[in-house]
Amino acid sequence: MERTITTEEAIKRWDQHAESFTADYDEHGGIHREVLLNPAIFSLLEEVKGKRLLDAGCGEGYLSRILAQKGAIVTAVDYSEKMLEIARERTHEEVPIQYKHGNCEKLDFLVDEQFDGIVSNMVLQDLEDYKAALSEMYRLLKPNSTFIFSILHPCFVTPNSGWLRNEQLDQQYWKVQRYFYEGVYEQLDSDEKIVLYHRTLTSYMKAIIQVGFSIEDVIEPMPSKEMLTKYPRFEEDLHCADFIVFKLRK
Repeated sequence: MERTITTEEAIKRWDQHAESFTADYDEHGGIHREVLLNPAIFSLLEEVKGKRLLDAGCGEGYLSRILAQKGAIVTAVDYSEKMLEIARERTHEEVPIQYKHGNCEKLDFLVDEQFDGIVSNMVLQDLEDYKAALSEMYRLLKPNSTFIFSILHPCFVTPNSGWLRNEQLDQQYWKVQRYFYEGVYEQLDSDEKIVLYHRTLTSYMKAIIQVGFSIEDVIEPMPSKEMLTKYPRFEEDLHCADFIVFKLRK
């Protein structure tokens, strides 16, 4: 388990499995994003019409397309060439999104302080050098602008975490193991074995502060009543948070 897997290896795996991961994505980016992540992200976003936004780690581009529909001028970067290929295929030519290949750890082809806002949805846990990525986001933002990012909740989604179910007693528990381990691990509940990098909440908070950001808001997404009516199986997400979303200001 305690071995080094670089961002380059993570990129190879995303390229290899991009099609299978995005096969069931709809305009909301899949059910977990529709139920949990999108409501949190858009509750934190300020007015985007006419603003220059960066979708940092855009994947197949669903969030970029939503932002463009809301009137934003969107630049979207991803380190997976295959993901960008899918994103371009799924984006109508008239939609004004600039898709660019780039690793969020180093986006030196983008100039300083050019964006009014940055969104990064489920990306930092896929990067070996998350501190470098945070520094890049700070560099690229205009003063007094915001960076919103979501990650797997580091307190609950850890190496070897998962549900324990007792069908006879009709009980279920979420198991957390190895929280203080910091490093790489492979997604256990998937044949694709995507690479994830675990850090403690303390490490994320310290890195945010050291870069120079101030924390303006934090959301641990939970399903709304409307979403529970639409998708009753998400009731189990009331037991613990799968994700955490930060709103930072430069």
